[in-house]
Amino acid sequence: MMDIRPGDVLTMKKQHPCGSNTWIVLRIGADFKLKCTGCAHEIMLPRFQAEKNVKAVKHPE
Repeated sequence: MMDIRPGDVLTMKKQHPCGSNTWIVLRIGADFKLKCTGCAHEIMLPRFQAEKNVKAVKHPE
């Protein structure tokens, strides 16, 4: 279980087709709602899949 909260910026292992690999967490629960920082595309991922693909977590100060 990772310490991920809404507003955190996640760096993922794979890039989005727009070329960005950073996502902003909008909502957490059984699913994560993420927003791409490159093209503003929003996706929903199951928690286990999102946590598996996270490379780094940056908490806002």
